[in-house]
Amino acid sequence: MNGPLVIVGDTILDRDIDGTAHRVSPDAPALVLDEQHTAERPGGAGLAALLAARDGVDVILVTAITDDPAGARLTKLLTTEGIQLCVIPASGHTPEKIRLRADDQVLLRLDRGSTARTLGPLPAAAQRALQAAAGVLVSDYGGGIAQEPAVRAAISTTRAGIVWDPHPRGPAPVPGTRLATPNQHEARHHTGNTTSVSGLAAVIQDGDALRRRWNVQAVAVTIGAAGAVLCQGDPVPLIVPTEPARVRDTRGAGDRFAATAAIALSRGALITEAVEHAVSDATRYVADERCRPQIGNAETTTYVAPNTDLANAQQLADGVRARGGTVAATGGCFDLLHTGHIATLNAARRLGDCLIVCLNSDTSVANLKGPGRPVISQHDRAAMLLALRCVDAVVIFNERTPIPTLNQLRPDIWVKGGDYTATGMSEAQHLQRWGEQAVTVPYLSGRSTTTILTRAHRTNPAGAEPEADGHGRPSAL
Repeated sequence: MNGPLVIVGDTILDRDIDGTAHRVSPDAPALVLDEQHTAERPGGAGLAALLAARDGVDVILVTAITDDPAGARLTKLLTTEGIQLCVIPASGHTPEKIRLRADDQVLLRLDRGSTARTLGPLPAAAQRALQAAAGVLVSDYGGGIAQEPAVRAAISTTRAGIVWDPHPRGPAPVPGTRLATPNQHEARHHTGNTTSVSGLAAVIQDGDALRRRWNVQAVAVTIGAAGAVLCQGDPVPLIVPTEPARVRDTRGAGDRFAATAAIALSRGALITEAVEHAVSDATRYVADERCRPQIGNAETTTYVAPNTDLANAQQLADGVRARGGTVAATGGCFDLLHTGHIATLNAARRLGDCLIVCLNSDTSVANLKGPGRPVISQHDRAAMLLALRCVDAVVIFNERTPIPTLNQLRPDIWVKGGDYTATGMSEAQHLQRWGEQAVTVPYLSGRSTTTILTRAHRTNPAGAEPEADGHGRPSAL
């Protein structure tokens, strides 16, 4: 990362007043808050700058700070963290958000000042900073900075990749922005979409529409606890789910997401990698405890013949739909189950209320992979998949593709690892005909059955007799 991360946007002073509320005022129907503690911190673009600085990044914040007590407090909070300020002169009063809280519950929010202020000229130092930046983050909070012509002109001439975190009251990103990061409600506001499409399909529709309308490279629509949808013009978008977590406080999650994405891109990450990092950091930011899904059941020691009937999976899917749930499905050979498979399966399960795996039969695998494959028989592969808590049903199919099985199951969403593309996923167009959606999820590079088998054969001494597996056949490992 050569050069600073320059953050441009509206800064707010956030103040939390915490106390106890055990009585009602005798002169009004209102709770009485006994103040115990007050905490102040920068909000808006100031919070994004604070988070980036605490990540060890050299940060320059271009913002408007009014010459008043709240502005002086903001300046001190920011500079104490090592953030370099390029202040745009502003009239009026510094915006403040004051929350009165009891037992971590907000009782009342008091807003002071106004984000809509008269701004002075852009300092020359800000223009120089944008020219030397390794990355630029525009953190728009509707205060007018992002729509100032001089500011937009200076941002447009930077050679750094731009991440734009928009606001409903703010303007569109400058053309050529590398990544825009609206949340689901902001995306719908900016598109003005009034169609009857809802759910994931609506998010994808809005993200694609904004990417074209704004003339940006990519749009990552954040969808709260579900993660983010990345639209880059590919017919099959990338969904990055979150890890399960107990949420402490969602305030600032969007700033954490945008700041992480901007930092990652400034360090040379791909957009997909930046969004993955951003989802992970935002999840940790709002959680007080990580809840990791457990894989498998260590207490199960006896082999049970797996139920791989299509009728069984169909019954599961019908039951989930009857309850208003989402049926997710994925498919593959899953020969020599590895961590790449586990990552994809866990991600796929988080996108639906059940996960059905369409498993290539032994005949199908042999036709696809050639002699010597599969290494593991279809029933053993099915049993291992069903031992995973993220898998609810397995259906074995004999064809080269699972399309005939999908014609019966009609899942709401078809999920594959991110190494697949729309051109390499024949199922995508079939799901579109049904009005359903195909997506990819992040995958672990360098993990594949072929790679594992190649490595095993290299390490096996020439002429050595391989160990037999449980069926008396020579084992490849």
